[in-house]
Amino acid sequence: MVTYKYVALTPEGAKVNGVVDAIDEFAAVTRIKAQYPVVIKIDPVVKNEKLAFLSQDINKKVDPKALSVMCSQFSIMLQSGMNIAICMDMIANQTEDKKLAAMLHESAQDVSHGASVAASFEKNCEGLPVTFIETIRAGEMSGTLENSFKTLESYYSKSYQLAQKVRSALAYPIFVIIVAIVVLFVVMIKVMPTLTSVFGDLGGEIPTSTKVLIAMSDFFQAWWWLIAGILIVAVVSFVLYGRTEKGKIFQAKLMLKMPSLGNINTLNGAAQFANTMAALLQAGLPVGNALSVTGKVMDNYLLGLDVRRMVDQVEAGHRLGDCMRSSSNFPQILQEMTAIGEETGELEQTLEVIGAYYTNESDYAIQKAISKLEPTIMVFLAVFAGFIVISIYLPMFTMYDLM
Repeated sequence: MVTYKYVALTPEGAKVNGVVDAIDEFAAVTRIKAQYPVVIKIDPVVKNEKLAFLSQDINKKVDPKALSVMCSQFSIMLQSGMNIAICMDMIANQTEDKKLAAMLHESAQDVSHGASVAASFEKNCEGLPVTFIETIRAGEMSGTLENSFKTLESYYSKSYQLAQKVRSALAYPIFVIIVAIVVLFVVMIKVMPTLTSVFGDLGGEIPTSTKVLIAMSDFFQAWWWLIAGILIVAVVSFVLYGRTEKGKIFQAKLMLKMPSLGNINTLNGAAQFANTMAALLQAGLPVGNALSVTGKVMDNYLLGLDVRRMVDQVEAGHRLGDCMRSSSNFPQILQEMTAIGEETGELEQTLEVIGAYYTNESDYAIQKAISKLEPTIMVFLAVFAGFIVISIYLPMFTMYDLM
């Protein structure tokens, strides 16, 4: 809803000022004229940009789990014949996500004043994915809105489960690496300077491993600011380069070509393409529109670029299967299964099946990579810790001889 301030005349000719909420200026004038016959002036209320910035939620993205639950609730309520605006208010009162609740309340007001469901969602919440908006819009146009919500519920449920599996699989290795880095800095900055002064006071021959550790400690103490500066510059440069067209393509290629991780990213991309296309086609979108939306939501920029290129080819009369074969970044099985589904007229069902297949393959690849990563990390930590322990304890035996 948009708030408008107005100046109008009463039937007696008196001038009045006021505000009114409406979906657009035309609707606002209609509401004002229901009370006052003449509208002299009407303007939208401009909010204070600084206050608006402070009130914004830093994280604009909506949680996939909350989206999945919300879509499930919409599907059940709409199938029972309930009005969509009432559904929005009821779900808003039940959801724990404050951002979703506020968005649903505002959308309910817009819908009750004649706005479409997709348009109200799009206007009131920037964090909603384009897949969600376009699927709802297609459901409204085809009169199958409850089916669209049901499809989205399954789609976001799968996305949330896959994300949770990745997070849980990576949690332990990341924790171990962080602890190792912290221990390294503590040893180099706090422990080694103390031991170095003791070794220097007692004299004697210091083992080579201890000399290496002392040299590393001295380097960290003397040049920590340079190391930190180089790391910051490198990260900032990489991020800024990643925002350019060449940088996006380079990073996307790198993510697809890296050992082990490249295979995982390719499988994830194939699953995302198949699941998103299946959801959009089941909602009633034409193939060209479904490709356009899918290209925007692909996590890998290079894969998204390939999908967006297919839009013009499909609209020019080419078959989707042939367009898929022209891309060297998607797996061959996905390309062939898409072509088969298109030829048999079962494209939605085929994509849904192949999407589930690649989701399982991606999950298996992640678990396999983690199973190899964990022992590798443990071996590295054992060598790292052993080097430090030996470097510290060897000179102590020399110290005992000198005492």
